[in-house]
Amino acid sequence: MPATFSPTALQALVDRQHGLVTAAQLHAIGFPPSRTRQRLETGRWQRVLHGVYAITSGLLTREAVLEAAMLYGGRAALLSHRTAAELWGMLPADEAGPVHVTVPYGVSAIGQPATAVGHALHGDRVVPARGSVLHPGVVVHRSRAQRHIGAADLLPPRTTRADTALDLATAQPSAHEAYVSLIGTVTNARIRLDDIRRRMHERTPRRYRKALEAAVRLLAEGVQSMLEYRFAVDVEQAHGLPTAHRQGPVVVDGRTLWEDCDYTEHGVPLIVRLDGRRSHAMREVAFRDRRRDNAAELADRPRLVFGYEEVAATPCLVAGEVEQVLRREGWIRRDENTCRACARLTSPDTRVCVQDIANS
Repeated sequence: MPATFSPTALQALVDRQHGLVTAAQLHAIGFPPSRTRQRLETGRWQRVLHGVYAITSGLLTREAVLEAAMLYGGRAALLSHRTAAELWGMLPADEAGPVHVTVPYGVSAIGQPATAVGHALHGDRVVPARGSVLHPGVVVHRSRAQRHIGAADLLPPRTTRADTALDLATAQPSAHEAYVSLIGTVTNARIRLDDIRRRMHERTPRRYRKALEAAVRLLAEGVQSMLEYRFAVDVEQAHGLPTAHRQGPVVVDGRTLWEDCDYTEHGVPLIVRLDGRRSHAMREVAFRDRRRDNAAELADRPRLVFGYEEVAATPCLVAGEVEQVLRREGWIRRDENTCRACARLTSPDTRVCVQDIANS
């Protein structure tokens, strides 16, 4: 039986919930359904989602949009997938896209379409134009591991960083895109690989399991950025080049630094450095790189440096330069170069014609 209505109780709810209240909460505090209907019909309140109301007539803040989705999903709901990635800083905010929530199996919540503003005027106050988007809608996911995938003591409630990365990957339209997504999210957000492994063991992905396991193996080899991923896959693997030892330690001026790619274990002292402009432009890092270059020169070690632009746009050219140095230093190719682009653009000594690449 509903309690006797108390304005104080209603105020406490909307203060805590960014100006929102649910039909169930109104019933619990004794707010008459007839008054709810009257306020909705006159535009004093707005229907945000099924059973979720805003007690104002204006547009919602981003916090209120997320809160509305959580209230709709129920007490056990967690923000997840792209929305959780936004909160973790893994992806930019997409305020036009739907809010993703994950709920336990057995919860009746289903996806909700975007909601439009229903009233153009309220009394003498101007409010958002009729038809303006009030809420972008909700995508509902379900999990049997709901109790284990939430980040403890964080508001708004969301999935853990590792679970968010895996959710983003399994939501991709293809296995390859899932593979790239997991590598990109883990490296850019600096998620611990042990956390990814543990969550995959505890919560085995139903989609793209082999692709995600392959991504974890590549990350375990030392790939720490999308640039390193592109070099490993588009340059080394695609062109049949040996796999470098990644993130190997080297002592310079008494400090331990790390080489991106070292081919010493293949009998060639070649070092390849992958220059991420954002980090390498920092003064301290630039100085460290110069000292590392000098140490390599003093050790009579050949070295090549590539940035994201050439690795992403002209991987065949990069592979040709790497192979040229590897061959010069004594490496012998055992397998054919199976890259189809190289079959069209490579000269007999494996050097790629830059002009052909530019015109392709």
